[in-house]
Amino acid sequence: MNRVILASFLLAGVARCYDYDEVLRLSLMFYEAQRSGHLPVNNRIPWRADSATTDKGQNGEDLSGGYYDAGDFVKFGFTMASTTTILAWGYLSYKDAYEEVNEWENALGSIRWAAEYFIKCHVSDYEFYGQVGDFSLDQGFWGRPEDMNMSRPSYKIDKNRPGSDLAGETSAALSAVSMVFTKIDSNFSASCLSHAKQLYMFATQYRGLYHDAIKGAAQYYESTDYGDELTWAAAWLYKATKESQYLDDAEYMYMKYRLKERPNEFYYNKKVAGVQALLAELTNQSEYTEAIQNFCDYNLYVQKKTPKGLLYIEKSGTLCHAANIVFLCLQAADIGIMSAQYRAFAKYQIDYILGDGGQSYVVGFGKNYPLQPHHAASSCLDRPAPCDWEAYRSPKPNPQVLYGALVSGPDENDNYKDLREEYIYNEVTLDYNAGFQSAVAGLKQLELRASRHKAMMDANGLQLSSNATDA
Repeated sequence: MNRVILASFLLAGVARCYDYDEVLRLSLMFYEAQRSGHLPVNNRIPWRADSATTDKGQNGEDLSGGYYDAGDFVKFGFTMASTTTILAWGYLSYKDAYEEVNEWENALGSIRWAAEYFIKCHVSDYEFYGQVGDFSLDQGFWGRPEDMNMSRPSYKIDKNRPGSDLAGETSAALSAVSMVFTKIDSNFSASCLSHAKQLYMFATQYRGLYHDAIKGAAQYYESTDYGDELTWAAAWLYKATKESQYLDDAEYMYMKYRLKERPNEFYYNKKVAGVQALLAELTNQSEYTEAIQNFCDYNLYVQKKTPKGLLYIEKSGTLCHAANIVFLCLQAADIGIMSAQYRAFAKYQIDYILGDGGQSYVVGFGKNYPLQPHHAASSCLDRPAPCDWEAYRSPKPNPQVLYGALVSGPDENDNYKDLREEYIYNEVTLDYNAGFQSAVAGLKQLELRASRHKAMMDANGLQLSSNATDA
């Protein structure tokens, strides 16, 4: 990438302004639309109701709650946990942004909903349910989750069939959530942290990949290694507890699993860049600060871009990849690494998603947003009208607006098809929105900080003017 493109990123700071307040509100509504189980009384999604309330473990354990993964109705623990970690990290970093837009309570509700489900799934020290629902059965149904009648088997990891990646990521998520709730609900915070510690012990003592235990997950959310999740979990436990043993573990595993090399992406299956950013924040050691700078510099200067400047990793989840990366680079900027450049880079990528790329890729936001997200429930008419594969094949927009959902996005040439059946363009998932929402919150917080600084300067100017007049 040359200096001309860098200049375009820096000029993004004077480009059009998008309503980040509204984007945060809508993204949180997307998560509410994905809720499973008994919905709360303050449910804001009128076309959703209670569903899958009888989800159970193999011994009858209550596994209701949590989130449906995408436009289908399987609950995948691995991606749900990754989503929760990134959302909670954003809440810890950018609380002022959520409070300013009056969404803090809804933000808390989004991660509490996930954490309470994880606690249910952790039925004993070395036993954790990582999936509810069978994707092969689920794919035969197109309709509302409230109308499901297929079998919903549950799948777990245990001592004999371990999943260090799944247990480690869930530990990280619960550590992060515990920090958000420390001063809000100390009992809930303590419960999250207790389960985080137990899951970390499970992850480290019994090694294995979770998809070897939960076979169906390999086709959709394969995990290629667990060293990054173990290190990630240890780093989050250190951030939550300040107990040195966890930092020692994280630094040891960082070297053992060779995590110092520059990765090309950051998403549910590749946490290395997140580990580098978190350890840079926690230690300020050059080994980690240089690692995360190398990652961000590569994406800023070298990584492939579309003709309109979108960071391009791969077609599946194009926008998710870009948003995840700039969220990490905002974290790097917050600790003083290339702050102006990385913040301009983040704004350019997020504003592309919101409209600068030629249209909005967030359902319900802007004038030209996706009308046919690949999402079964939102493709259905209001109850009691029937909903089946005719809704899937309908050429009309989805009758229910899936507010806030970030679609997969365009291809490497900025081409996009707003068609329900084209899931490669119009898929929506929990993890697609997580880094995106957290990056938007980071940009909103920067706006807020600039506004406060201007107000302070204006007040000081008025005071100086008044003093000069009095003199």
